[in-house]
Parts: sequence; C-alpha cells; structure tokens
Amino acid sequence: MNSLHFIYVLILLGICPMDTLLTGESRVAYENPVFEPVLADPTVFQDPESKLFYAYGTEDDWADKNGWRWVPILESENLVDWKYVGQAFQTKPSWKKEGGIWAPDINYIDGKYFLYYSYSTWGDKNPGVGLAIADSPKGPFVDQGKLFDSKQINVPNSIDPFFYEEDGARYLFWGSFSRQPTQGTYAVELTADGKKVKDFAQKTKIAAGDFEAVMIHKYKGYYYFFGSKGSCCDGESSTYHVKVARSKKLLGPYLDKDGNSILERGNGTLVVKGDERYAGPGHNSGIITDAKGRDWILYHAIDTRNGKLENGISRRVLMLDQLHWQKGWPYIENYVPSLRNDNKPVF
Repeated sequence: MNSLHFIYVLILLGICPMDTLLTGESRVAYENPVFEPVLADPTVFQDPESKLFYAYGTEDDWADKNGWRWVPILESENLVDWKYVGQAFQTKPSWKKEGGIWAPDINYIDGKYFLYYSYSTWGDKNPGVGLAIADSPKGPFVDQGKLFDSKQINVPNSIDPFFYEEDGARYLFWGSFSRQPTQGTYAVELTADGKKVKDFAQKTKIAAGDFEAVMIHKYKGYYYFFGSKGSCCDGESSTYHVKVARSKKLLGPYLDKDGNSILERGNGTLVVKGDERYAGPGHNSGIITDAKGRDWILYHAIDTRNGKLENGISRRVLMLDQLHWQKGWPYIENYVPSLRNDNKPVF
C-alpha cells in the first residue's frame, strides 16, 4: 500500500480528518468558555415549543454600564453558540426587603415556564425560594411570590432550588452550605400545580451541609445527586468542585462510589474540579442528551488569568463539557474543565 492509499484509508476510518490533512492542525469543534463574561449558576433546558436552548443565571452586573441583569437569559441552537436575549425579571420580587435573585431553575410545566429562584444576600439569616411564571422562555416572568423562607421551613441557607417530577408527584430540592444543626440539602413535595409546598412538616434530608447547588438526574435505574462543594465566588482562588452520589430511591439514601452516605460531611465522588487554568467549576445544569446519545453538562468556572470583573464580581463564565459514564459513575474527562474539544453536541 502506498502512502496515498494509506492516507485515504485513515480518512475513511475517521482516524485522520480531512481538515487535519489540509491544515496540519487537529479539528476543533468548540472551545471553552461557550459564553462570557458571566453566567453564574446556570440552569439550561430545551424549549419543547421552539426546540431552542435557553440558559438562565444568577443576577449580576457585567461591568458593561448596563447595570444589574435580574436573571440573564441566553439563547442557543446547539449549546455552543449563545447570545444574550434579555432578563427574566423587570422588577425585583416584593416579598423580601432586599436580596439578589440567585441560582434559578427553569422548567416547562403545564404549558408554562416555571422559574424557581433563590432570594438572598451574603450571610442572610432568612433567605428563601420563590417562583415566577411566563408564557415564553424569554419572559417576562411574573412573580408568584414566596414558596418558603428558612424560618418557615427550618432549613438554614434555603437557596438553590431544583424541581423534579416523577409519577405525577412534584418535588423541590434545595439547600446550601451551612454548619447549623439543621443544615443540609432537603426535598419537599409540592402541590399538584407546582406552586406551593404541600406540607412543610414533610421534608426529607438528602445531603449534609457541605453540599449546595443540588441537581438530580435519573440514569439506568439510579437517581444521581450532583452537588457543589467549596467556595464559589473568590475569583481565581475559588475552590468549587462537583461531586456525585446515587440512590435507588428518589429521596435517598444517596451513597458515593465507596458506599458512604452524603448525609455525612466529606463524602461524594468527584465529577469535576479546578486546575491551573480554570478555578471553581460548579453549580452544574441538568444533563442534556444529544441526538447521538451523548450526555452534556454546563456549569460555571473562573479563568485564573482573569478572575474578576473591574467591579469586583467573580467572572464566572459558562462552560460546556461532555459527561462520560464509567461503571455507573459520571465524570468529565480528566476531571477538569476542557479547553478545546474536537466534537460538539448534535441535535
């Protein structure tokens, strides 16, 4: 076989792409981040009506002289190319005197767009969770008020909501970092319309208070708890990272790969952590499966070369990575954020 025949065979096998032969460089499908300057605590879904993807994040001032964006909204056809299309709220919710709208969670429920959100300040003694509803994924979202605050439901740092529905029952998971006796991530059943808590007394503790940013995903008979640990917002010094545990039951108990319960602090199996280029990867979105059956996940991270905006806000950019599975456990390749990728989602 001569050299030309050999190259032709490589092309047919997909081992050596044509563009590599022509340019001498490897094909690059996309690079991280997929959006900047900021989209913190991302929640992402595919709109069942338009089939477009929408991402929502914690309110932030992007230092572009446009002020605070009260839950910025991004739009994409492919999870890679994003554009800013507006903000979810036109005015701040009125059920709390002050606070930021943090860590939203988007869902399509009964033909409407439900955005569960946190309302809190740093060190808040009584943060809470609210709900806003819209007729379009671009909003405007109309606030429905408070579902609960920390005092009502007796869970400190009641933020980071995540909605999950199964067999006609609707649940809200929530919770964040705390060392108080009632600390942790919890779950509570909602009313049939998803707008209220069914019974404040019937809540279930899911994880200890060293976790926050809960996301639940069902895969091959197991429920997977994804949560973030460490500091989220210290610029290039951020220590955020994602760990996982799994259970045969939605409400637990959730165990890590070593069989340890995440009801105890210090447990969990690593999914992604920071490195010398990107610090603090965490607060991941739900998992999105593409047309080839590959799973993708979005999360924020901080470029160590450019950790904060000029106004002092941590520059938490939007990252996209394929989620791999090995013997029933998910992970991002090399357990750190990717820089350049030779494949991208296909829809």
